[in-house]
Amino acid sequence: MNVVLIGYRCSGKTEVGQSLAEKMNRPFLDTDGLIEQRSGSTIEAMVATRGWEDFRDCERLVVAEVSQRSPLVIATGGGVVLDGDNVRNLKRKGWLVWLKAPARVLRERMEKDRRQAKGRPSLTDAGPLDEIEAVLKLREPFYEKASDWAADTGGLSIAQVTSLILDEYERRKRRI
Repeated sequence: MNVVLIGYRCSGKTEVGQSLAEKMNRPFLDTDGLIEQRSGSTIEAMVATRGWEDFRDCERLVVAEVSQRSPLVIATGGGVVLDGDNVRNLKRKGWLVWLKAPARVLRERMEKDRRQAKGRPSLTDAGPLDEIEAVLKLREPFYEKASDWAADTGGLSIAQVTSLILDEYERRKRRI
């Protein structure tokens, strides 16, 4: 069974996913990274030149493909849950873990991410914190519905979040 990480951008999906994959001795896939490889450009450039619809179409294809493989650790893009086909595909062979964090924590992480030159396309015309709050308000019901379990990453290190997920994964395996 795949461990699939969902959540808003900068919630820790990639870093926690890499850590989980190492601890579980599984391959790690990042759907955003796969999209960038296939498109030959960054997501920011792809969205700027081809639009969000083209990005979401590419995302849907990548999710359909990676969902057929197992066992993996998969980090998804923040909006993957907005598409019902994505969620259905990911759930077929996956346990979906929602990584949560308060808006202010996400903003701090995003600022750090920008300083490290990892551009992310804006989702609205609002300022960073207002955008995060608005998009979270829209997406949280989708994350809630899609997730099998959730972890608040707000005040935790990557190692702590990894440990929480591994503990819950083992508890679930024992119940099955």
